[in-house]
Amino acid sequence: MDKQAIRDRIDQIRSKREVLLKLLEQPDLGTLRIDVNQALEEMDDLLEEFDRVFPREAA
Repeated sequence: MDKQAIRDRIDQIRSKREVLLKLLEQPDLGTLRIDVNQALEEMDDLLEEFDRVFPREAA
């Protein structure tokens, strides 16, 4: 897998973050809210680590 393919997949994951945020807005989420929050935290941590390890190259 080349570098651009990996970046494309990471960008797809980033776009899914919005879905989790919209899910949190649901008033009837109940205890699932804990899992959604955890997923967001872990996603943010992994994306941050990816950006740190593989910084975008300046054009």
